[in-house]
Amino acid sequence: MKRVAVVYGGWSSEREVSISSGTQMLRAAEAAGYDATGIDATRDLARQIAEAKPDVILNGLHGPWGEDGCVQGLFEILDIPYTHSGVTASAIAMDKRKSKAVYMQAGIEVAKDVAVNRKQAASAHPLAPPYVIKPVNEGSSFGVVFVREDNNGPSQFVLSEEWTYGDNLMAEEYIPGRELTVAVLGDKALTVTEITTLREFYDFDAKYAAGGSRHVMPAEVPEHIASRAKEAALQAHQALGCRGVTRSDFRFDEEKDRLVILETNTQPGMTPTSLVPEQAAYTGMTFEALVSWMIEDASCHR
Repeated sequence: MKRVAVVYGGWSSEREVSISSGTQMLRAAEAAGYDATGIDATRDLARQIAEAKPDVILNGLHGPWGEDGCVQGLFEILDIPYTHSGVTASAIAMDKRKSKAVYMQAGIEVAKDVAVNRKQAASAHPLAPPYVIKPVNEGSSFGVVFVREDNNGPSQFVLSEEWTYGDNLMAEEYIPGRELTVAVLGDKALTVTEITTLREFYDFDAKYAAGGSRHVMPAEVPEHIASRAKEAALQAHQALGCRGVTRSDFRFDEEKDRLVILETNTQPGMTPTSLVPEQAAYTGMTFEALVSWMIEDASCHR
């Protein structure tokens, strides 16, 4: 029987989401017959893992440190097989501008963007409104700011005391239309989900609060768009060098028949409202089977 350490929690802005994901996966691993234990990650994670003596690490961390190649490097040093993507793919995918360079090289359409710091973003419009300000290395829509055409000027929120997302930002062209997402499991794109929300956009609360969003699966979009989205998600997964499970997000502008990739999540959520478990279930895979697949797919040097 494999001993599985489910690592979750940590100290990023996505800690609470990670706890939810990790708790769900721990229960599923136990139900599947693994000798599973949970680890709420601290900065002494190497000691925590050594004490747990796992055969496999099921990575349930989200956000900086857990999703950007840092903890993956630790797993490699400890020479313990782990789930999801490796060091390089995780680091590139977490950086929105670097990942877009990879997408473009692979022929996947991206939105126009420009790198800015907080002062630049607040002093003048980096792009013609409407546009979106995003931290380059955050997930779960933390720090996303919309600047609309009717705004009095550039966002001042990025200079406020409430801003905790660093100085490394980008301004990105706003793509009108519909939000689509596609999960990739190994070498297969699962299906296309459309995400609708009554909130201003698909923000943290829309993602994780009960009733925060509605998932339409399969998405009611033209067949050529569904095919293109699945193809692009698999291309992104492969071009970045990802492993295991990923989820790529898109905007679909119906008026221009334009499909634009936004990002690829190498540690997609595994909470009760998360998209990957829903898509897996749509293809006939239970949550327990999905977690088992990830555990059996684990390796070093990913």
